[in-house]
Amino acid sequence: MFVTGRARSFGFITGEPPRSGWEGDWRPDPESVSGLAEMAAGTPLTVVKRAPDGSEVARYAAHVVHTHAPSPWIEVEAVWTQRTVDVAGLLFQPGDTLREFFSAVHPFNAFALRSPSDRLKGWYGNATFPAFLVSERSTSALTLVWHDLYLDVVILADGTVTPLDDDELAASGIPESHPGLARAIEAARRDLISTIPLFPVATS
Repeated sequence: MFVTGRARSFGFITGEPPRSGWEGDWRPDPESVSGLAEMAAGTPLTVVKRAPDGSEVARYAAHVVHTHAPSPWIEVEAVWTQRTVDVAGLLFQPGDTLREFFSAVHPFNAFALRSPSDRLKGWYGNATFPAFLVSERSTSALTLVWHDLYLDVVILADGTVTPLDDDELAASGIPESHPGLARAIEAARRDLISTIPLFPVATS
């Protein structure tokens, strides 16, 4: 029904053909694009995060919510259930709500972090391959997968911007082995930073 989650290259962004070591292609999965567009508010999802090497590092429950974000973006809601974590001044605490914006076309996602009292704490964003859907044969439930690509950003409610994990991209060897890919990942984060202020989340 949907793609199975193989890795992708960045030919879609750079105009370059896929490079060895990166299977498949960067073009969005058409069925995932249409599948996300057809999701109604209230639809339950399992969200899976994959590390740059493709391994699964997180899995959590969420549901689609009504959004004023333009197509092809969808918005889902999840609750932070892990221990308290401070990332560049953005404090994730048990009971906080994450409003997460995903696209099967764009190479990034963005999460708005809100307190239980609905106060916007800030944003966490990730450079990624485009999100894609996987149909679980055993349950017919849908899983939304996002595949991380090293670079992140935190934007606090006061507008402070902190880019993250440049050291991880440098240590990956990609800037030397695949410089076009490294440039595309960096460009994705720049686009992410400029896009986050456009997402329709109130600052109550």
